[in-house]
Amino acid sequence: MNTALDGLVVLDLTNFLSGPYCTMLLGDMGADIIKVERPDGGDDARRMPPFVEGRSQPFAVWNRNKRSIVADLKKPDDIELVRRLALRADVLVENFRPGTLARLGLGWEELHAANPRLIWCSISGFGQTGPWAGHGGLDMMAQGMSGLMAGNGPPEDEPYRLPIAITDVTAGMFSAIAVLGALQARERTGEGQRIDQSLFEAGVSLGVYEAAHVFTHATRPQRLGQLHRGSAPYRVFRTRDGYITLGASKDKFWQALCGIIGQPGLADDPRFRTNADRVANNAQLVPLLQETFATRDSAHWLGALGKAGIPAEPVLSYDEALAHPQGVARGLVVEFEDPQRGAVPHLAPPVRLEGTPARIRRRAPDLGEHSDEIRAWLAEGIAT
Repeated sequence: MNTALDGLVVLDLTNFLSGPYCTMLLGDMGADIIKVERPDGGDDARRMPPFVEGRSQPFAVWNRNKRSIVADLKKPDDIELVRRLALRADVLVENFRPGTLARLGLGWEELHAANPRLIWCSISGFGQTGPWAGHGGLDMMAQGMSGLMAGNGPPEDEPYRLPIAITDVTAGMFSAIAVLGALQARERTGEGQRIDQSLFEAGVSLGVYEAAHVFTHATRPQRLGQLHRGSAPYRVFRTRDGYITLGASKDKFWQALCGIIGQPGLADDPRFRTNADRVANNAQLVPLLQETFATRDSAHWLGALGKAGIPAEPVLSYDEALAHPQGVARGLVVEFEDPQRGAVPHLAPPVRLEGTPARIRRRAPDLGEHSDEIRAWLAEGIAT
């Protein structure tokens, strides 16, 4: 079965996570991803633990469906190799510091003039313009600069880094979306365009409630810990044997919840009558609910809440999520049969297209594994 991006050639000049995540998504949808790597060890993610038989598993997760070629951008011949690849490509994705490729003669202006249909996607810490453009950008710095870190964690404690690379992954996702938009625009205009995505802006864009607060009150949003800015009760609660999530902010859910916990009078308590009342009085509401939830096991509460139609689910660890019946039914883990290494587990492609399904066609490449065939492909293009 064909995939959505069959025939699309993507030149991947990226390293570590944000850019490779973008090209992984495009590769899952069928694009031919040509990954250019340094000869001195390649992508930095290749050295990230844990390892299986000497190969980085994080690298394997987000570099599937790619071919690897080695190029040393300190050598004129290899710079010319990359230029020739760009002339054959539909999309170029890079996450060097701003200005790096231009200094090598591989900048947007030069390559766009030679290949007007080329879509150029740059991913950086803070974007290609502005006073912070020259700053190197890692996920943690972007979390700190974007407000995500200041808003995360207990109200009285230090700022917390989200323990996932949220701005790296989100910037990669937004970049893939932008590439798809640029491809659609190219169908109308025949011209490629430049995409300028930053980790900083990806992080800021996630603070939709916080932005609404600033726009409305012109004040700094308070750090809320487990609470929600606009809904209550809406948080994690401890039960006798674990934790559950509860979203009972709708008045009909709140009224039903009061009956389930054996306190119907709370529904008419003026402190908790409406969602806005409950948000304003979370400090009184949460201890009342927590005391009750701690008296019974999670299964009891989830059964009663589910029967009433109130959104509530268990808090799972990542291994539990992958093995959960819903995760199994949705195929969150797939095995790719590698002729050399046997069955290799992967996270399934997150993009779900029924007519042209995303799929894993290649394991992550060894460094320079496809150099000869890519060079042969370039030579064929010159011959024709």
